[in-house]
Amino acid sequence: MASHRQAFWFGVRDLLPLVSGVLPFGLIAGATGVSMGMTPEMIMGMTVLFFAGSAQLAAYSLIQDNAPFIIIVFTVLVINFRFVIYSASFAPLLGPLKKRYRLPLTFMLSDQVYGLCSMPEQLVKSNVERIYYYAGVAISMALSWFCSVALGIALGASIPAHWSLEFTIPLAFLAMLVTTINSRLLFFVACISGTCAIAFQLLPYNIGFIAAVMAGVLCGVLVPNLLKKQEGEHG
Repeated sequence: MASHRQAFWFGVRDLLPLVSGVLPFGLIAGATGVSMGMTPEMIMGMTVLFFAGSAQLAAYSLIQDNAPFIIIVFTVLVINFRFVIYSASFAPLLGPLKKRYRLPLTFMLSDQVYGLCSMPEQLVKSNVERIYYYAGVAISMALSWFCSVALGIALGASIPAHWSLEFTIPLAFLAMLVTTINSRLLFFVACISGTCAIAFQLLPYNIGFIAAVMAGVLCGVLVPNLLKKQEGEHG
């Protein structure tokens, strides 16, 4: 049992360096909601419901642009679609758990949780150790996110614009991206989706982002066949 607790605290320890990226993200999410006239209850409710900062900020932007409701919903679903893929990879690990454990753990799945728990050194551990490690990462990630948003609500518009907190958000995701690109396929997917995101960034209602996501998915489906064909031609 001591090893299980140790795995849990290892998860907490490994998540702590990523809080530096979560904190400004949460501050922006909370302060932006306040600047839009939302109540603290609405902002925290939205935070718990979405549990995805990128989708929440995208929804804020579309609400400010008076985008149609269906566009807001579709954009949020597309942004969060990656969690379907994440869930599939963890289904063999979390599926056998009792529902009272499985549901909260799957709810707390995030980019940071997926990135840390899918590291090669974690995949070789026993299922019990992986579950406790996952719980340590997920719980500490959820607490840091909720507290960051609450702090952003408390500070509100008092956060100086020259701090440029929004600049830390892409840096945090870039740091995670670099650690997870461990194959040619992932490298191609990252390049294609990144290029499309830049090329289509001027399209209205974040349609460019949706196009970049779809391009990345298509790349992930088509490139493996091309790589196999290329390897076959070269023996």
